[in-house]
Formats: sequence, structure tokens, C-alpha cells
Amino acid sequence: MNVPDVDRTMPGRVLVAYATRGGSTRAAAEAVAAELRARGLEVSLTPAAEVRGLGDHGLVVLGTALYMGRWHRDVRGFLARHRGELAGREVALFVLGPVRSPRDEGEWLNAQDQTDKELARFPWLRPVAARLFGGRFDPATLPFPFNRLAAKEPASDALDLAAVRAWAGELVGRVGAETVAEPVPS
Repeated sequence: MNVPDVDRTMPGRVLVAYATRGGSTRAAAEAVAAELRARGLEVSLTPAAEVRGLGDHGLVVLGTALYMGRWHRDVRGFLARHRGELAGREVALFVLGPVRSPRDEGEWLNAQDQTDKELARFPWLRPVAARLFGGRFDPATLPFPFNRLAAKEPASDALDLAAVRAWAGELVGRVGAETVAEPVPS
């Protein structure tokens, strides 16, 4: 993903908003929130569809998965509803895509291309950081009739929560660590 290389100050309040179908994006969002909290930030973790306003959150971390080449509709709706409020805030983005483990390079390149195309649909959105992670696929979590169509594909898990937490830690440094409190001991 092409993101601007900017030097900004990390806000004290962070909104982590996510959209999920089967729960893997929620798990990744929870990992991001936990890492940011461990670094002394006040974090709100909320499904994107439930966010009514951005309040005094200075940073918005938005999490979605790719579904047939598109971001989750709740994230697209979030961006439409909050476009004006997002204009004055830093936004970071994580996307769950490839589901095969071990890593399938072709699948990753395809998912990166799809993610870049989705980001291009929102030219006003210029995330300070963006990252593609592996995802999970479980046909049992899909609604009918997709669960029957997808039953030919086995469940798979390429979600690396340690990598997600590391990215969240890097995010703190990327957008300006000077206002962040020392990490909370674990």
C-alpha cells in the first residue's frame, strides 16, 4: 500500500474500528488495541458500524478484511459517514487478506493489488500507515448459501497476531512517539 511518509504527533486517544464476518478482524483489532494500551494510550475498540462520531479521538485505526476483492461494507460505510471527521485526523489501516498458510506469494500479491485498488476508491483517505496481514477462512462461519459454496475449501488460518501487535507498536513510533507514555509493564 502506498502511504505518505509523514511525521506527526501521536494523539492520546485512539479509536480502533473494525468490521468482521467470522471474527478474525475483531481478533486483529483486539491485538492492536491491546498493544496501544500497553504503550499508555487510551483506546476505544468498536465495530465500525456502531461508531456514531469520532469525538476527540486523534488517531483512527481502521481494520477490515477483503471479501471478493472489496473491503467489508461496514468499513466502506464508516468511511462514507465519517469522511468529514476523518479529514482532520490521522488514520492507520490494516487489512486481512490471504488465508493460505504457508504463505502463498501469488495470493499475497493478488490481495495487495486488491487492497491498493480499494484504497484508490477513496483518494481523500491518506493513511499514515497501512498493512496487509494474513486472515482466516472458515466456511462454517459464512451465512447460507455461501457456507455451502465454500465448503469445498478447507478452513485455513494465516493470521499472525504477533505480527499485528508488532505493527501496532511500530505505528506508535511512526506517527510520533514523543507524546506517548512509557509502556505499561506486563
